[in-house]
Amino acid sequence: MDKKQVRISTEERHASPVPQDRARRPEAEGGEVLSCAPFYLPVAGEIELFEAAYESRMAVLLKGPTGCGKTRFVSYMAWRLKLGLYTVACHDDLTSSDLIGRFLIKGRETVWVDGPLTKAVRNGGICYMDEVVEARKDTTVVIHPLTDDRRALPIEKTGEELHAPNEFMLVVSYNPGYQHILKDLKASTRQRFVAIEFGYPEAEIETEIVEKESGIDRDGASKLVKIGRKMRTLTDSGLESAPGTRLLIHAATLITKGLPPKKACEAAIVLALTDDAELHKGLLDIVDAIFPPKAGLAPRG
Repeated sequence: MDKKQVRISTEERHASPVPQDRARRPEAEGGEVLSCAPFYLPVAGEIELFEAAYESRMAVLLKGPTGCGKTRFVSYMAWRLKLGLYTVACHDDLTSSDLIGRFLIKGRETVWVDGPLTKAVRNGGICYMDEVVEARKDTTVVIHPLTDDRRALPIEKTGEELHAPNEFMLVVSYNPGYQHILKDLKASTRQRFVAIEFGYPEAEIETEIVEKESGIDRDGASKLVKIGRKMRTLTDSGLESAPGTRLLIHAATLITKGLPPKKACEAAIVLALTDDAELHKGLLDIVDAIFPPKAGLAPRG
């Protein structure tokens, strides 16, 4: 490639001095900047652990079932620490170039464009790799130099080696319940992270979350949490995955829009969990037990 034809934009190619106002830095670089705090209720000291890891320049692994608040927690911590947030939804086709960057043709020039991981390293911020085990193992190895004392990101295509500023943090998440022998983190990867384990919150906390997030009244939120907790006991009886708090919020939101509770729960919870006719009926029986037929629930106004 003719070097005269290659242009690296200021945004992607040159690391600028780290400004003191961390909240404004990523805004111009593509990172999500949260101007107000996402609603989050701490459960078991996870905020203090995350902050200690950040101050110690450690990478963090979040593990827990779907819909238990991992992504919301990362958003909250990005706001709390005044950091930009770069989110990567991992999948089977994710390549190292998707993370680091690639050359693109723009007009008559070949331009290097940073990927989200490189942007976070250049500018500071949290790079959050959601469901990291869904990515190919030959892709995830590129994060290894960032998760030890080097805190470096080699970019072979440009000949650079970036060194992460103190404001950079790598966070990954996954759901151990869905993984099997072919999809798990390599030991050499797992042992580079400080792990925070998430579960479903206690009933009182979960009720408050559903109430605040959806606008439903306290009684309705409490009933939906009871439904969720009863359904979670069925994971050893054929139900592949348990309903997360997210699904309870979806059902509550539909109820506040005027849908009958049973219809809302069927659409937002039951059909999202199973296609099996017998399980479908069993889950609806749980709904009927908590919301008896013809019982209405008015949205909080």
